[in-house]
Amino acid sequence: MVTRVEHDPLRVECTFPNQTTWTARLDKSSNPKLAEDLALGMVQLIHPLGSVTRRIGAVQYASTIRRMVDELHDGGFRGGVEDLTKPLMLRYWMSATGTRVQRTRMLLLGCGERVDPALREHLAGRPVKQPFSGKPLDPYTDDEWRQLESRLRARVREMLAGHREALALAAIGPDSTNGGVNRQNFAVLLLDQGPLKVKDAAAALGVKVDAFRGGIGAQYVAVRSALFPSVRAAYTVRTLFGVYSGVVPDGIRGLGLEDFTWAGDRTLLMDYVKNRRGPEGVSLPSRAIRLLDAWLELVEPLRKFAPPECAEHVWISLNSESLPGQPSSRLGVLSPITSHASGKKARKEVAVELDLRTDDGDRLMLHAGRIRTTYHNMLARRGWTGRTRIDPNHTTTVEGSHYVSTTTPAQAEAVEAIIEDAQGDVLRRSRPPIVMDEEQAAQFAAAVPQELARLGLDEGSMAELLGGEMDVFTAACSNQLAGLHGPKGKPCPARPWVCLLCPLSVFLPRHASNLLRLKAYFARQSRQMTVDQFLAVFAPYADRLDHEILPRFQPRVLQSASTEVDDIDAELPLRPEEMSL
Repeated sequence: MVTRVEHDPLRVECTFPNQTTWTARLDKSSNPKLAEDLALGMVQLIHPLGSVTRRIGAVQYASTIRRMVDELHDGGFRGGVEDLTKPLMLRYWMSATGTRVQRTRMLLLGCGERVDPALREHLAGRPVKQPFSGKPLDPYTDDEWRQLESRLRARVREMLAGHREALALAAIGPDSTNGGVNRQNFAVLLLDQGPLKVKDAAAALGVKVDAFRGGIGAQYVAVRSALFPSVRAAYTVRTLFGVYSGVVPDGIRGLGLEDFTWAGDRTLLMDYVKNRRGPEGVSLPSRAIRLLDAWLELVEPLRKFAPPECAEHVWISLNSESLPGQPSSRLGVLSPITSHASGKKARKEVAVELDLRTDDGDRLMLHAGRIRTTYHNMLARRGWTGRTRIDPNHTTTVEGSHYVSTTTPAQAEAVEAIIEDAQGDVLRRSRPPIVMDEEQAAQFAAAVPQELARLGLDEGSMAELLGGEMDVFTAACSNQLAGLHGPKGKPCPARPWVCLLCPLSVFLPRHASNLLRLKAYFARQSRQMTVDQFLAVFAPYADRLDHEILPRFQPRVLQSASTEVDDIDAELPLRPEEMSL
């Protein structure tokens, strides 16, 4: 089965990669001709011809078709897609939201050559409106994250302790105390016959249901919950699993046992399918591996009674709301957590059960996206995460708006300081180099007082600079301890060519020979490096030397200095890795 358009009534039969189907009914449109044309365009967007692989995407496009057809009909349009003109669609788009503009453009693109050429040319360009990108998710604060992790971990420990206690009771064997109506017998019965409703358990024990009234009935339910984890318990463990691994709880609810692969003794690989992106894989942290082992221990008794279609699921649980009324159907009570409604309900119940609170004391709700954002935010604060992008399906712009721009006040202050330093460096590099001959050097303080102030020198320091006491290999440095290229107060560690762009450098005739040696070195490097490599490493310095420094020396000075250049690496203070081949 593939996605296709059907008639009588007009509809689009959608088939998705997970073999689910959905039908978009378009037979009640006010303009059947335009609805049919747009339906054919929609087919080009849905799997397998297009990138829409989920029902929600198909629903949105079907709704867009109905609304577009009705609104154009109300405006007096009665034709098909070939009758749509650029002015008509521009008027429509100016009155629509950015999201509807995007979807209607995609539908028209799917119609191909049937669209008017002028309109088709516009579709190839920039839309008149962009969809609202939404507000990036804020990570949980440090206190909220610690509270969330600690309470989830404590709850899982309680579940594991209760489960092991119930198993220990069952291992002791039957107990005739109180007519057999006790926790020990409950555990034996449940492990033998599976999860039973209260009335079915009473029948199996040979007692009346009235015997379960009062506290003993609550004890039976508690033992059943300890042996067979509920939907809420599964969501609790999945959420903590997301806190440990950064994988959102909703993205792994369909995991099977075959999706885990051991790579060595300590490395466990998890393969899962993210509906929005497709297949993904992750190497689980040790904490997540231990938690997974604990969960498999919790559901081991439950798995024995699971029907074949869900026995291999990881996150199986007991849905107490669908417990059967008859003992003969008790094997049908299990299902993996695949219902969005049950997951949504469990999320609210877990937040209330754990009494999660924000820093302001309000109720803290669990949000899968915020868990993922906070996890990667915490990794980024500890150092490099090893990933170039958090989400392989994201562009760098989306990554920046969703993850990088979401910072704590301390991080924001650090980023602003980095930006200020970078802007200052750009401004310093934009200033022209200071190049002087003998006459200019003698009259430097009087001729260019603004440069003297720029270098931060007094008359005594200027005399030392002009006299050669502050020389480095390439130039005279007005302050080697300024910390522009290294720690402030320490000698500058920069390589010789870095001085060509340094605002503290003053180039005098006595430096001409070393400048020419650098020029020859650049020429040797350009012959052995690729163009991209040379542009990335040496191009800014070579350009400054050739166009702003050497042309300002007198020709006789450069000619005299060139006789001292042998064009070999030994003339420069180079490191072994910087040598020419």
